[in-house]
Amino acid sequence: MSGLENKLEKVAEEVDFSGVAYVVEENQESFFFQNGYANKQDELAFDKQTRFGIASGAKIFTAVAIAKLVEQGRLDFQTKLIDCLPVAFPHFHKDVTIHQLLTHTSGIPDYFDEEEMDDFEELWQTLPMYRVRSGADFLPLFQDKKMMFLPGERFHYNNAAFIVLGLVVEELAKEPFTVFVQKHIFESAGMTEAGYFTFDKLPGNTAIGYIKEDDEYRSNIYALPVRGGADGGVYVSVTDMARFWDALTQYKLLNAELTGVLLKPHVQVDEETSYGYGIWIKKEEEKINKYYVVGFDPGVSFHSAYYPETGRKIVVPSNHGAGPYYIVQAIEESEERSK
Repeated sequence: MSGLENKLEKVAEEVDFSGVAYVVEENQESFFFQNGYANKQDELAFDKQTRFGIASGAKIFTAVAIAKLVEQGRLDFQTKLIDCLPVAFPHFHKDVTIHQLLTHTSGIPDYFDEEEMDDFEELWQTLPMYRVRSGADFLPLFQDKKMMFLPGERFHYNNAAFIVLGLVVEELAKEPFTVFVQKHIFESAGMTEAGYFTFDKLPGNTAIGYIKEDDEYRSNIYALPVRGGADGGVYVSVTDMARFWDALTQYKLLNAELTGVLLKPHVQVDEETSYGYGIWIKKEEEKINKYYVVGFDPGVSFHSAYYPETGRKIVVPSNHGAGPYYIVQAIEESEERSK
């Protein structure tokens, strides 16, 4: 057993990690680790093709979809929402732009404010989760609410903003958001396991999400919308996600100019962290050393990173509600020690 594998086993036990860690260096797989089960009842192990829900890790796909529309000349990042989406938002500010929606600076109301709410399942008391199968189905949760702050005033993580972006994609592309992403991202990147699958039609080799209660686990099937969308909820394998990083950074999804805009630090979140379009960015001494996406839902957690200086890619999905951060941290620490 390698030193890293031994370290990850200890971390996995400490944080109750159930999932996979996958590392690619110089376009070659360099490490694979798995712990736990994709299906606890039947004790089915994970493999490199196991599909995991990645929650908000999917926001990067929405950002790429919007950038694709910009590349096609259908809108601009400074386009105002009222000029590209004929949906009534009575209290939204007329100056909200696509750029602000992409960077969580729009100030529009959220359907689930992660700074104020901690139980995602509370949402379905007013809107049954089995009715939520598209972006439009989320509208009753935030459409008539008032603005949180003026557009561009500050950063405030916002799930509803990406729901709205998905509706913009549908309006301009004249096809379902999921179809557009499948065609322009998953197929273009060779992501053969990826998809926006419904809970009642999950394909084989898909990890079941688990929520822990009183030392027992239950499925997350009643905790999330039936189908994911523009704010999160897609399923990918670790090899899929590595292919996505390759396709994005090799300009297979967008031209070089738009890829640069997507990956540019647009808003400062804290001293070390910035946000681009659908992506988190770590900088040290003005140099970008890490792009990453994360996601958290009941029974789902995810962390995947791309390191531009080395081209290294790390993908860590889990079918528990936490853990990937500590696994990625252990991998990064191991890399630092080996230098």
